[in-house]
Amino acid sequence: MRTGDSGYNPWLATVLLLLGNFMNLIDVSIVNVALPSIQENLDATAAQIEWVSAAYVLAFAAGLLPFGRFGDKFGRKRLFLWGVGLFTLASALCGFAQTMPMLIWSRALQGIGGAMMVPQVMAIMHVMFPPEQKARAFALAGVVASLGAVSGPLLGGALITGNISGMGWRPIFLVNLPVGLFVIRAGLRWIPALSSDRRMRIDWIGIGLFSVAVVLVVLPVIEGALLGWPWWCIAMILASLPLGALFIWRQVRLSRQERAQLLPVTLMRNGGFLSGVAMVMLHFSAIPGMFLVLAIYLQTGFGLDPMQSGIATAPFPLGIMLGSYVTGRFGTKWLSGRMAAGVTVMLAGMILLRHVTGHPPQTFTPATLIAPLAICGFGMGLTISPLFQSVLQSVPGKDAGAGSGAMQAFQQVGAAIGIAIVSSLFFVRLHGQGGDDYAGAMAHALTYQLCAFSAILVVLALRTSLRGKAVDPPRREEVSGR
Repeated sequence: MRTGDSGYNPWLATVLLLLGNFMNLIDVSIVNVALPSIQENLDATAAQIEWVSAAYVLAFAAGLLPFGRFGDKFGRKRLFLWGVGLFTLASALCGFAQTMPMLIWSRALQGIGGAMMVPQVMAIMHVMFPPEQKARAFALAGVVASLGAVSGPLLGGALITGNISGMGWRPIFLVNLPVGLFVIRAGLRWIPALSSDRRMRIDWIGIGLFSVAVVLVVLPVIEGALLGWPWWCIAMILASLPLGALFIWRQVRLSRQERAQLLPVTLMRNGGFLSGVAMVMLHFSAIPGMFLVLAIYLQTGFGLDPMQSGIATAPFPLGIMLGSYVTGRFGTKWLSGRMAAGVTVMLAGMILLRHVTGHPPQTFTPATLIAPLAICGFGMGLTISPLFQSVLQSVPGKDAGAGSGAMQAFQQVGAAIGIAIVSSLFFVRLHGQGGDDYAGAMAHALTYQLCAFSAILVVLALRTSLRGKAVDPPRREEVSGR
């Protein structure tokens, strides 16, 4: 470990940052396991149950870019700790909710807290580590991100099955309280304070345009597949296009006036940043949808309980840890080559997974999924660190919050779109075959993953062939111990 000049330890600070981020990541997936229990306990309608997840996703996606910019102005450490505090408070409100409206509004508050803290994580890591250590830090972030995405069902199943003190589903939220309080207490001491630009003016009009545009995209994507794509879903998506264009026009205008932009125009004109964001969006559109339908495939199709289903997916995070260890040893070398290798491995793993799930053995056991999920996880572990590095390496330190927020905002939009597409493919095939062809439905759904990872290889090839002069890495910012 290397301790900085101001007495802070960047690796200890990273552990605290990623621990806060892990709460957010795991909360997204852990709730899905508890929805049937919540519906029974609070006598909820199907629409209310859907909004338990939708309220969080909407608030989170709409807030990522604005709060990333707020971190650049008001201080990333401060925004991170405020976000953890709000997320922890909202978790308590969720855990003690007595009505569905209270639970839904508390979930929206959780989403706002997540949006406050998440952009600061990558932004702080981006400027805290020197180039030779940044690869390992981002590899660790990739491990945590992937573990959070796939361990939620396992932890949720264990907590609900344990029925701690007769509380049923409530511990899935209350478990965040000790973690959040620990992160706040330790973070005050060990997360360094970064220099911020207090003179920066906040583009409130841009925030409104961006947030509304994101809601107009994400809300119909969440609702449309379940409702059969009514006219208003299509109208909302179409309405997002002029709003998005107006947002970009305003950012260009502010740039010409030499005023701060919510999404810096320099980033929108940076081919490396845009292509990197496109790859992030494609990549993270594939994984959540895959695990959503895989959980249904295992639990409904083959009768596994939530705990057994979580254990069956364990080879994936184990593969990620191995791949992250391997790629972290290369530092900043061969980013494009490592991404290409990782995505190719994931594509091969997805082909094998599609074959295995589409032609399951007569006696199905979780061992059937060990090889394909381990290969997919290993490929993802190889990919995440160089992918994050390639996106953020062209972002100046003063705009790290905006760059990190933009990357993760589009990551969330991609996840929502991917879940909608994959679940639609799955259920259309399942219902079209009488409701019992889970193997055919799973193979049909995984077609999207094959297309997404193939598209990433195409984008990567175009990016490599069209890349101009290399971008100098941004200078590190001054940090202090408090």
